[in-house]
Amino acid sequence: METKIFDIIKAMETIAPIRLAEEWDNVGLQVGQKDWPVRKIWISLDPGPDVVNDACRNDVDLLITHHPLIFHPLRSINLNTAVGAIIQKAIQHHMAIFSAHTNLDNAIDGLNDILAQRIGIKNLKVLGKVGATEHYKLVLYVPVAYEQQILNSIFETKAGEIGSYTCCSFRNKGTGTYRPGSLSKPFAGKVGEITHADEIRIETIVRKSDLNSVIEHVRKIHPYETMAYDIYPLLKNEDRQGSGRIGNLGESTNLISFARSIKEKLGLNLVKIAGNPDLIVNTAAVCTGSGSSLMNNFISSGAQVYISGDLRYHDARAVEAANLGLIDIGHFASEHLIVDVLASRLEKVLSKHGIYVKVEAYGLENDPFMVL
Repeated sequence: METKIFDIIKAMETIAPIRLAEEWDNVGLQVGQKDWPVRKIWISLDPGPDVVNDACRNDVDLLITHHPLIFHPLRSINLNTAVGAIIQKAIQHHMAIFSAHTNLDNAIDGLNDILAQRIGIKNLKVLGKVGATEHYKLVLYVPVAYEQQILNSIFETKAGEIGSYTCCSFRNKGTGTYRPGSLSKPFAGKVGEITHADEIRIETIVRKSDLNSVIEHVRKIHPYETMAYDIYPLLKNEDRQGSGRIGNLGESTNLISFARSIKEKLGLNLVKIAGNPDLIVNTAAVCTGSGSSLMNNFISSGAQVYISGDLRYHDARAVEAANLGLIDIGHFASEHLIVDVLASRLEKVLSKHGIYVKVEAYGLENDPFMVL
């Protein structure tokens, strides 16, 4: 069976759910159609002209990037602009472009977790805004004879998804009671009399955005005149979905030694530090990409040092005043490590579902800044 773009999008949703993207972001399919066939996928950090040209020359069907091609709303598609030329090139070669940006940053085992673990930070928690709980438990009460029909109806919807598993539910038997009113038309029992009915209680998980559509879909075949169901919001005490991470180092070190170890572990030519080089560090915070937006979260977090990219002059002055430290590893270095990881992870997810397409990490990207 031919693999389509929408098959890859479903797989990416298990790795970096779109609901985790920040409101200002633009993630998902940037160019192409969901029904286009896919045989070869490349993963890159940016959808730049060199990457797109190389991908087209190598007959790539889908380019998955971290940074979006279309970030701000387009009023026109001018083929003389860089974005316009890339769109034209991609369409001419029937190549789709898909972006997983802040949703990949914020996901469990996403980019923030990868960076933190790579530099030796443990026992991770979210530094900034924690992803909102968007799941509910839906409980339905069904006559025994309709158990399988209702279950099949539930699984025709998006209900029952937990991680990479689908069709998840729990069932048990019980006895329900009800007294039909004078204007009712009961499925079983008589008006005015208490009825004891053998029923099945079916539980499943539903996203908030799908809740109404799931209920209405099941209601169409549920035999009761008034369908009996309950909805429970699900809360997570330790949800690691959100922006940035904070954790401990296992043993104390000083700021300058920690910065040198990061430089070595990530293979960097340059890192910038701010703060007292002898500052004792045992708790660290990270944010991939541009980290200035989480500076207040870091300062109030209890961590002694913050590792990120694109940190500003006034950020450095703020940590000096607070007797804390900064380590700026650069935007590119903080994010490019996702390319190899995502290629490997996506290939594994696809193979579990019997989808075998070629997934390759694009290895020719470089940091646009040079050190003299």
